[in-house]
Amino acid sequence: MSDVNPLVAELRDLESRALAEADAASDAATLEQVRIRYLGRKDGLISLVLRKLGGLDPSQRPAVGAEANRVKTALQEALEAREAALDAGAGAGAAVDLTLPARREWIGGRHPVTRVMDEIFSIFRDLGFTRARGPEAETEWYNFEALNTPLDHPAADEQDTMYLLGGGLLRSHTSPVQVRIMEKHEPPIRILAPGWVFRRDTYDATHTPAFLQVEGLVVDEGISFVDFKATLAEFARRLWGPGTSVRFRPSFFPFTEPSAEVDVKRVITLPDGSTQETDWLEIMGAGMVDPNVLEAAGIDPERYTGFAFGMGPGRIALLKYGVTDLRTFFENDVRFLRQFAGL
Repeated sequence: MSDVNPLVAELRDLESRALAEADAASDAATLEQVRIRYLGRKDGLISLVLRKLGGLDPSQRPAVGAEANRVKTALQEALEAREAALDAGAGAGAAVDLTLPARREWIGGRHPVTRVMDEIFSIFRDLGFTRARGPEAETEWYNFEALNTPLDHPAADEQDTMYLLGGGLLRSHTSPVQVRIMEKHEPPIRILAPGWVFRRDTYDATHTPAFLQVEGLVVDEGISFVDFKATLAEFARRLWGPGTSVRFRPSFFPFTEPSAEVDVKRVITLPDGSTQETDWLEIMGAGMVDPNVLEAAGIDPERYTGFAFGMGPGRIALLKYGVTDLRTFFENDVRFLRQFAGL
């Protein structure tokens, strides 16, 4: 009488039948049916055999399990070999059109907002600024109160600011970074603070609930409005071109006094080679740092003065590259981004 375990014998019989059926398969669909019939996880014939292991003596199970693994491996290799043979046969003699252009990968380019960020960093680095960062989840103190903005101000309302469960909020500007730097470092201070900010804005052509912002801060003895205007005018001309006109319109921000909106008027070259002057375009808000902000950060406002400014690189990219919809910057469409590959 044979001493081969009945389940081992059954597995070997299944192997023999499966190999024969795989070899006889004439197309991929038939071959897939063979695979499912024998190797299917739920109702495959080999799986059904393995379910019988529970009824065996524990000493016999290792041998049956090892044989099942060997059979599955052999059948899988046979199926792959037959599939390769069928593929080779299908392509034999097929005409190859050597004139057909090869299909290449789609290549994009540096994101336009990234390009603008890099330009801003480069210009202000040449002007002596260093980069600083801070947390995106902030407290009411740093986001509002330390910036001379009381909590009953409309900007602190839940309709404008994203508050977090358990306290805190998502910063609505990168100005809190300025306060944190002033708390930790003695003047002179000359920093650029980039980062994501969050507001309850509708997602449309000109607004997004999350966007990049870049803010700058200068604090030292003797900083005047002349330094403020000269620095930002120099930045604007380096970014937009030497023929750019710059103007400062009176405005209001709780953390600066006096405050101003900065506008530029550019001279652009048309396709026919002629030039044309644009309308005034707003690029940032700015102003002299309010003494209350200096005092809240532990800096003596009688000794030190400074100026601060903030801009949205996304909006600058809209103006610089003639894009009409902010949402385009978030879609990551390679067809759009490839326009910037050679810039």
